[in-house]
Amino acid sequence: MNPVGLRVHLREIGVPPQRGRISAIRQLVLQAPAPVIAKALGCHDETATRLVTEAGGTWSRYALGDHQR
Repeated sequence: MNPVGLRVHLREIGVPPQRGRISAIRQLVLQAPAPVIAKALGCHDETATRLVTEAGGTWSRYALGDHQR
């Protein structure tokens, strides 16, 4: 199954795929810092940070930067 086929099947049964995706990301950003989620999913830090704010997340004191040292 590919993403297009999955989207078609979800729409056929009445599940809006975009809302589900955003809901899943909002849940993730409540569990981990936005920059970590952004890097893992390949989205922009600002997008993940906005979703944290919308979801009521509390990761505001997370130190950005390279933590692999």
